[in-house]
Amino acid sequence: MPIIGSLDLEFLYLGYQKDGSFDEKDIEKSELSRLGVGRVLDSIASLKDRKLLTQNDDGTFSITNSAKQILWNDEIPLWVKILRLLEIKAYPLKMISKYLNVDSDKISAELEIMRKNELVLMSPLRTNTGLEKMFEIMPTGVEQLEKINSEGYDNAQLVFEKSDEREDVFDTIEEVKKIIKSNEMDDSVRTKILEKLEKIKSRLKI
Repeated sequence: MPIIGSLDLEFLYLGYQKDGSFDEKDIEKSELSRLGVGRVLDSIASLKDRKLLTQNDDGTFSITNSAKQILWNDEIPLWVKILRLLEIKAYPLKMISKYLNVDSDKISAELEIMRKNELVLMSPLRTNTGLEKMFEIMPTGVEQLEKINSEGYDNAQLVFEKSDEREDVFDTIEEVKKIIKSNEMDDSVRTKILEKLEKIKSRLKI
């Protein structure tokens, strides 16, 4: 899988937004206009060298199939796309939603599962408009991407699902504990049951 940086992503995303192709006027109208001519030309040349961008006869640029395979292939699981994006750079929810072109509620739900499975880390970031959730990839997430590169999606998905199932068991145990604490029963019995539940949780973390 080609390695891209945050600036590469901006160029490729511009092409993705424009049905695969863009020209100089599109660059001037985008946030990429902040770059000087030299940096724009260098970035485009680099993307062309890595077979992520091609130049058409009319002077426009098109993103290649290899570029689309990074983040915009419908067959790629959403959580994999999120990990690939966060491997490039830490992003807030709205930027993840923007670059992947997926509803923010769906992204948020996926991120919560990934956070519980220790694939991503969420940190609050103070901005001019208040607190914003910033997400970054964790070492476990990097390991999952490496597994995908070597074994494909199926095995990595299996690991992800098993991890998610374990989290569901933890949640169920916590619910049972709340019920036990709220009901009237002998204190010694309650204590023994709670101790056994904690042992189960401890064993599951192995």
